Amino acid sequence: MRLSVVSTLYRSARHLAAFHARVAIAADRVSDCVEFIYVNDGSPDDDLTVALELQASDPRIRIVDLSRNFGHHPAMMTGLQHATGERIFLIDCDLEEPPELVNAFTDELTRTDADVVYGVQASRTGGAFDRFCGRAFYAIFNALSPNPIPANLMTVRLMSRRYVDALLLHPEVEFVIAGLWARTGFKQVPMPVEKGRKPTSVYDLRRKMELLVNAVTGFSATPLRMIFYLGLAISSLAGFAAISLLTAWVIRGGEFQAGWPSLIVSVWLLGGLTIFCQGVIGIYLGKVYAEAKRRPATIIRQIFDAPNGGGHAYRRAG
Repeated sequence: MRLSVVSTLYRSARHLAAFHARVAIAADRVSDCVEFIYVNDGSPDDDLTVALELQASDPRIRIVDLSRNFGHHPAMMTGLQHATGERIFLIDCDLEEPPELVNAFTDELTRTDADVVYGVQASRTGGAFDRFCGRAFYAIFNALSPNPIPANLMTVRLMSRRYVDALLLHPEVEFVIAGLWARTGFKQVPMPVEKGRKPTSVYDLRRKMELLVNAVTGFSATPLRMIFYLGLAISSLAGFAAISLLTAWVIRGGEFQAGWPSLIVSVWLLGGLTIFCQGVIGIYLGKVYAEAKRRPATIIRQIFDAPNGGGHAYRRAG
């Protein structure tokens, strides 16, 4: 059974050597034919240099060097495109997720006859604000999407070849990979994992908001339908208000009460709703624009294979 280990590199130089040493030992326990696919996602530090040094001592490593930083999710999909194994182990190399999970995931995949075993946080890490943002993300996404994703989902997962082939059928340029994982289907089994925590994270509040908006608009048309129903509700309220005013005018003999405050509030409310609805529609139009161009999700600058490696899985010595 050939095993592919896929990971992306971005500001990971200080973790990479330790990560590779640990994941190589763990992977060799479950397969005698292993390859390592490391995707350098335009990292500004020494990730590529460290990866090349590791490749010199382990020819099973293939390095896919992207032309710039395209983002974590497109980089993961690029790595999966280059994986040739019958099973594919996807994991971040920052050591927040223990590389040794490949052993437990392999046992669980075999036991359950599943196509995917994926990690979920046993207890969510971070401060109160981070935990609130996490709960809000999953609640909003799952309320709007026809393909809900498990709460506290992690990157680490072991996948079958047929599942990865099906996942790669998605041609999207802008996507949130967790949504594609859910949409692809097949039998997927969760496993609780204790996740470590880095002192800093590249996912600040702005990136988290972008991720939420991209996730919702990329996998659900519900916001567009909500705009329709919102317009219908406002029109109905306006109709009732008109009838009420006409009734009051008849009862009072053609006199209206002064209502400038309510008028101003109504104008501001409707103006804000109009701008909001136009913004939602604009986001969807922007996605259509991006997808219609059919630009590649990533661009590869160079692929580094060990001499005589050809990027294929090597059998371990002995």
